[in-house]
Amino acid sequence: MPQASAVPVTILLASYRGAAFIGAQLQSIAGQTHRNWRLIVSDDGSDDGTRDIVAAFAAAHPAGQVRLIDGPGRGATQNFLHLLSAAPEEMIAFCDQDDIWFPDKLSRAVEALSAHDGPAHYAARTIITDADLRPVAESRHFPRPLGFRNALVQAIMAGNTSVFNARAAAILRRCIRPAQANDIPSHDWWAYQVTAGAGAALIHDPRPALFYRQHARSEMGRNDTVRAMSQRIGMLLAGNYGGWLATNHAALDAVRPELLAENRALLDRFGAALRQSAPAAALSMARIGLYRQTRAGTSAFYAAALMGRLRQCGPRRLIR
Repeated sequence: MPQASAVPVTILLASYRGAAFIGAQLQSIAGQTHRNWRLIVSDDGSDDGTRDIVAAFAAAHPAGQVRLIDGPGRGATQNFLHLLSAAPEEMIAFCDQDDIWFPDKLSRAVEALSAHDGPAHYAARTIITDADLRPVAESRHFPRPLGFRNALVQAIMAGNTSVFNARAAAILRRCIRPAQANDIPSHDWWAYQVTAGAGAALIHDPRPALFYRQHARSEMGRNDTVRAMSQRIGMLLAGNYGGWLATNHAALDAVRPELLAENRALLDRFGAALRQSAPAAALSMARIGLYRQTRAGTSAFYAAALMGRLRQCGPRRLIR
């Protein structure tokens, strides 16, 4: 096994109209203490100078270290899946265009992942800032265990901090096509579900790894305030959340050989529960042991099940 400092990492950055912030993010990548990195930027049709900024950054580095490719033009999640399909067979790191990485962001992830021979998925906390990088708060610490029973109903392994060792990245690549075809709602939620389902080691670093910039065009907002948590609980009670669960289930069911046998059984029970009416659905899900990271979130999840908000009428067509 190579020394952690020698492990190659491919950074996958999805861009779209990011000219205001992407230059600072690129410079934070250049300043990483882990030097063995390459970068692929998939741009979704920016018309604001983003591509020129990336091209200039590429020209300032050795040939081949930075690549700019065309995205699919279908939004951030599909752009990340596209990037994943273009990545070489090595450790990979997801990257957002408007954050600022701390200098040791990659080195800490590589060191943590290098301790595992099997598949492993690393994520970390962040420092939430305003648009001008003034710190506001640290992102939430998740007290409950990481695992498939949590991943089925909650996304907590933040994509902008996620790094996957080569074995975990290979599993994700084998699962891309159904995720693309089913139009999954979130690439980082999907990645957490796949790695957890496959039995990968799951590492959540309590130390922040980057500045998570919040601005008017942020793809996802912060989730640590009372207002934000209330909004997320409201989503649990809305119809869209049940649709997301069904979409994720379809994408996972299409790649079930990648999951541990015990998790395939959980997935089947979960799929059956999604088609049950209330309160049978809530009872079935409680027997599975599904949970979110807070009591309020878990209670809201089961309230949604009791109200029939998670039910999918009829079997969903699987796209394989």
